[in-house]
Amino acid sequence: MTKESIIIAATEEFANYGLTGARVDAIAARTRTAKRMIYYYFGSKEELFNAVLERAYSCIRAAERGLNLDRLPPKQAIQRLVEFTFDYEEANVDFIRLVAIENTHRGEHISKSEAIKDLNIPIIGELKSILERGQSDGVFRSDIDPLDLHYLISSFCFFRVSNQYTLRAIFRRDMFDPDVRGVHKQMLVDAVLGYLTKGCASS
Repeated sequence: MTKESIIIAATEEFANYGLTGARVDAIAARTRTAKRMIYYYFGSKEELFNAVLERAYSCIRAAERGLNLDRLPPKQAIQRLVEFTFDYEEANVDFIRLVAIENTHRGEHISKSEAIKDLNIPIIGELKSILERGQSDGVFRSDIDPLDLHYLISSFCFFRVSNQYTLRAIFRRDMFDPDVRGVHKQMLVDAVLGYLTKGCASS
């Protein structure tokens, strides 16, 4: 059994039960691995959780690199990134749960991981490059912070997945219904592009 297989099994365990409720025994049973081997590879349950977080962020950032946004005109690049983020976060609910769990721990584990920090720097650099190209073309405002843009795109994508059960219970609306998700996806594209192009004569 490889370390990667253990991390994959641990991802499901942590996503379902949190750091406190997750059991290394359950991960060992699922992977048919001796519990001592998991501790040999990772040292502790907390370090295994760190490895799970690092893999989760590595996967989304790798998928973003595959978008080749630098080859698209600025507006199309932003639209492609928004649509990708919307689809990825809906399809990877465990990622959303892991991030939410880490927030309950006040970012304790991520703050200690240089790997996770390094993984997340490139997407901000990519957004900065797209913004600069759009500003040069006269289609984007000049006062946009790439980190704020990242927050804007991520926030709605994250919220609709993380809060899907409470939203359904309160408003009787299924966030994953094809018609609903179609409206929301286009709404987010329009909102982001509207924000970026507000006041631009070439918009």
